[in-house]
Amino acid sequence: MSQNRGPTRLPVAFASCSIGLPRHTLHQKIEAIREAGFDGIELSFPDLQAYASRHFGREIAGDDYGSLCEAAKAVGTMCAGHGLKVLVLQPFSNFEGWPQGSQQHREAFARAEAWIDIMEAAGTDMLQVGSSDSPDMLRDVDQLAADLASLADMLAARGFRLAYENWCWATCAPRWKDVWEIVKKADRPNIGLCLDTFQTAGGEWGDPTTKSGRIEAGGIAAEDVSKAYAASLDELARIVPADKIYFLQISDAYRPAPPLGTAVDPESGLRPRGRWSHEHRPLPYDGGYLPIKEFVRAVLATGFRGWCSIEVFDGRFEEKYGDDLRKFAKRGMEAYQRLLSEAKAGDK
Repeated sequence: MSQNRGPTRLPVAFASCSIGLPRHTLHQKIEAIREAGFDGIELSFPDLQAYASRHFGREIAGDDYGSLCEAAKAVGTMCAGHGLKVLVLQPFSNFEGWPQGSQQHREAFARAEAWIDIMEAAGTDMLQVGSSDSPDMLRDVDQLAADLASLADMLAARGFRLAYENWCWATCAPRWKDVWEIVKKADRPNIGLCLDTFQTAGGEWGDPTTKSGRIEAGGIAAEDVSKAYAASLDELARIVPADKIYFLQISDAYRPAPPLGTAVDPESGLRPRGRWSHEHRPLPYDGGYLPIKEFVRAVLATGFRGWCSIEVFDGRFEEKYGDDLRKFAKRGMEAYQRLLSEAKAGDK
């Protein structure tokens, strides 16, 4: 896919987990995504598992890797038939940071090996890893980097890459600078960043537990929050090489009303920003309020001209779009084009 196009038309994917409802098939999603003019998809593991269950006519477990590989091959063929690239397999989570020699550490690496087989079957060369969010995991940067370096070496043996993303509710690396420091320390040519408008704007400026929807901890003034956010974006633009940004995910967020509680949700085990991420992330210009345009501007300022991707989790999807996947995908393309155009215009 050519990447020498202008900044209003970089190659763009749509995450399969971000469109439709459980009743919609992966084929229906892919058709809507392609019709709207997207170039690829992020293949979400739950979507692959659901496709495999339909494909085989029985419930496929998340560790039935033989069946999942066979299904992944069919998904790759289906995407190719629609002219779509499988950009990445995601989300690989809670991998790095388990104590050395622990059962969890062994299981994490066994799971990684299986996911790499699935990547090969699907025809993608990139694995997206989210920063760990388990309270039981170590937060030692050297350990985190060593685990990721080992995973990168496993991926490199097949010519694959690792895109490391900060999740703003994570226990070990919630900010873009945290994952960048770990990537640098891991020091592998096939590790880069997955940057995300929600994860940074929602982590460094927004807060779903306050009435204003922005960070207020310690009585910090709104002006100071915005200054700190701007300084962070300026640093990103200055220090992160464009070729270390593997792709940029795009979404916004609703301001919860009433605000979310500050406690960990007993049902999901998620902290407030994790709950926010899972249910309150619409397309840009579709009801959100975060300063995401500024983040995109900073990413473009690095010289990045690679893949973008729509990754949203809109709990109001059915209310707003019903079964109209094509309308939603088209709205996603329009939002993406407008966002990049406005971000670029802000540089002038």
